Amino acid sequence: MDQLMAIWPIGLALMATGVLAGILAGLFGVGGGIVIVPVLYFLLQNFGVSPNSAMAIATATSLATIVPTAISSIRSHHQKGNVDVALLKLWGGFILIASIVGSYVATRVSGDFLTWMFSIIAIFVSLNMLFRAKSSALFQSLPGKIGQMIMAVIVGGLSVMIGIGGGTIGVPLLTSFNVSAHKAVGTAAAFGLLIALPGVITLLAIGQTPADAPVGTWRLVNIPAFVFIIPLTILFAPVGAKIAARLNQQSLKRAFAVMLFITGTRMLIQVSGIL
Repeated sequence: MDQLMAIWPIGLALMATGVLAGILAGLFGVGGGIVIVPVLYFLLQNFGVSPNSAMAIATATSLATIVPTAISSIRSHHQKGNVDVALLKLWGGFILIASIVGSYVATRVSGDFLTWMFSIIAIFVSLNMLFRAKSSALFQSLPGKIGQMIMAVIVGGLSVMIGIGGGTIGVPLLTSFNVSAHKAVGTAAAFGLLIALPGVITLLAIGQTPADAPVGTWRLVNIPAFVFIIPLTILFAPVGAKIAARLNQQSLKRAFAVMLFITGTRMLIQVSGIL
């Protein structure tokens, strides 16, 4: 009974995380990782987990939640013809290898370093959403095979280290090279599976459970968080989408960009020890 009383507050908090992630994903059309990682990062600290451990657990748990949602997303985008199969074949192997290597590196660096990475990428993504949402492509076409190989490694390596899918970095990168937004989003959904699945397998194989990890943490993945977040994210994403249909899309994107900028800045301030 005492153990149950100790677990239920974090259980409720994890359920709230799933609801929030689902609504925000549907509302703003973003992948769950960019929402789940910072929410878990701050949530776990409220239950006595150190910032260093919280970021490592948040990153790995987020990757675990991306796997089933990515499979569902790929099916939907593929049925609509929005997955660029040729591009996926060219990039896929490099993304997969980069994901495995990036996961290994993530177990060898501190959680603070991962927080730095997430914060900086979140800030850049928010600024891109704010100031380049309607801008024309920077380049007329994708570079040659070597250039695309480098791009694939960047998408796979950076994404897996901070617990996000392929969309957060992949979509703005592809659209800047004149890939249509629909194709970029659909193809990036496939990137997400190639990032998350080998990433979470690697982290489960070689990651070590932090001493201050909450109950139910296996290696670096918090199983209760996975169990609570997945169904609630799937259940509430359509709710967010329905709300979004009634509101101005441009204003929604700006609101999310501002929220993401504030979150990234707050994490950066914390890890820097400024406050």
